[in-house]
Amino acid sequence: VIASIVDMWLDVRHPDDAITAALVEKIHLEAQTIAAAEGCAVELVEESLSGTVHFDTTLTRLLVDSVRGRVPDAPLLPTGAGHDAGVLAAVVPTGMIYVRNPSGISHSPEEFVEDADADAGALALAEALADLL
Repeated sequence: VIASIVDMWLDVRHPDDAITAALVEKIHLEAQTIAAAEGCAVELVEESLSGTVHFDTTLTRLLVDSVRGRVPDAPLLPTGAGHDAGVLAAVVPTGMIYVRNPSGISHSPEEFVEDADADAGALALAEALADLL
């Protein structure tokens, strides 16, 4: 089966907003080139654009140390997320702890985390909050 129309959503993030914009443009140009070679068309619609949120470095270091005390290989992730923490970051020291999601499904009833990962995140948050007091 070959679809006649495909709708696709792409979330592109990078700590440097200029690099994000350049990557989106490169993907769009490459998609247009491939589509033209196949007799197809590509339309890019920007539904949402949020700049990278830079969290407080001191708070981030505290959270990273707390998380890595439980999960030594936990990555430090930049965020372009447009949720409360992104809004608050402009006003107060802000940080986030991301909990691993093995399915990759996000913001959906099918999203889940393993109990051990939820426990590690909650304990890391509790430790960081205690350290702030």
